[in-house]
Parts: sequence; structure tokens; C-alpha cells
Amino acid sequence: MKTEGRRWWRPRDGRVGDAPEQVHPRHVGIVMDGNRRWAQAIGRAPSFGHRAGADHLGEVLDWLRTRGVDHVSVFVLSADNIRKRSTAEVGYLFDLIESVLPATIERTQHWQVHLSGDLALVSPGARRALRRAVESSQGRAGHLTLAIGYDPHADIVAGVRAALADGAADRDGAGLVEAISEWLPGGPVRDIDLVIRTSGERRISGFFPWQAARAEIIFSPKMWPAFTEADLDVALAEYGRRRAAADT
Repeated sequence: MKTEGRRWWRPRDGRVGDAPEQVHPRHVGIVMDGNRRWAQAIGRAPSFGHRAGADHLGEVLDWLRTRGVDHVSVFVLSADNIRKRSTAEVGYLFDLIESVLPATIERTQHWQVHLSGDLALVSPGARRALRRAVESSQGRAGHLTLAIGYDPHADIVAGVRAALADGAADRDGAGLVEAISEWLPGGPVRDIDLVIRTSGERRISGFFPWQAARAEIIFSPKMWPAFTEADLDVALAEYGRRRAAADT
């Protein structure tokens, strides 16, 4: 079995999963879906679901950190969501971005924040809070990329333009791809190994298509606020099984 370039993962709390060791994703992407449906199912307003989902991100980041995952990309809010949802709902989401996300990041003291998306689409308060989070988190061990006001086509187009302006047109095919990746927003590890999407929807909705081109994708039936630590371990174990099978 070939294992070059990958680490091995075992739960740090001593539990033993389906196998004694599993291939470890270095970079995990998360599409946090199902907040509104989760709230509706328990008879609450969508805002209750959005708040629960925002609070839950901190828990999941802790779980990933204890499993040795130091590169995480999270789909927070797409450009389409901002344009198509009601003004009241989007305003509430901006309030959460301004208040909950920075507090979550400061609590852990582990994640360096990177942003991807058009911040001109978000409220001034949320924009200031996000920029402060980027500045105050410099130098931390983990890397957290937040997709906010994110449009996948705009992301790639900006990367291509920046790479070409930097002289990448003279490179061969592989070199040009590398140059474009270097100009995309995010932490030092661009390639996403595993994408987890909650809520049972079986699509990635434009989630970092360049970075996730070779990723394994796990669709969890759980709504995001109900996604548990055990669900995460199931996803990591499935990733390990797939990669081990691909390497044999």
C-alpha cells in the first residue's frame, strides 16, 4: 500500500474506530447546510437555526483540531444567498458574522483566519469584524478559510488574472495551475482533501471547485446543528477507507 504524502490518524481520546489507523485528511472543507430546516423541524424560526449553526461551528473546529486537522475551509454565505434571501434574514446573518464568528475564533486561539469572497456584499459591521479577525489571528498554527460573499467563478477568474499579471503565462500547464492556486485566497495548503456537506443535499453548490477538484465528498443526512462528533468520525473513517482503497 502506498502512503507517501499522507499522515495517519487515530482519535486522540483513545477510542478505537473501525480500524486501528486511518488515512488522515490534511484539509477539510465544510458546507454547513440545514440550519433553517433544523429550526423548522423543532418549531422555531429560521434565525434560531442560524444562531445554532453559527455556535456549532466552534464545536466542530475543536473536534477537527483534536484530530490533527489544521486546515479547514467553511462555506459560510454565498453571494447568491446574499442576493436571493430576504433582507431581514441576510441582515441577521451579517449580525452573526459580526458577533459570533470572531468570538468563536478568539476563544480557540488556534485558527488563523483567511477570507474568500466579495466583502463588498456584506454589511460594514461584519466587514470590519472579519478584517479584525484576520489581523488578530496572524501567526496561529491552524488555518481557517471562511467563504463569505463567495462566488466560485469570481474566485477562479480573480486567481487566473492575478497569476497572469504575475507572469505565469510563460509557465507550462502544471506551472500555470500551481500559479493560479497560489493566487487563490486561503491558507498555505490550498488543495482540499475531504468535503463534508450536511443536510442530505447531494451537491456542493460551487464550494471551492478549484481547491476541491480531487476531494472526496461525504454527504451527511444530518442537519448542520445536529451534526455530532460521532458523525465527524464516520466521515473521517469513510475518507480513510476510500483513500486506502485508492492507494492499493
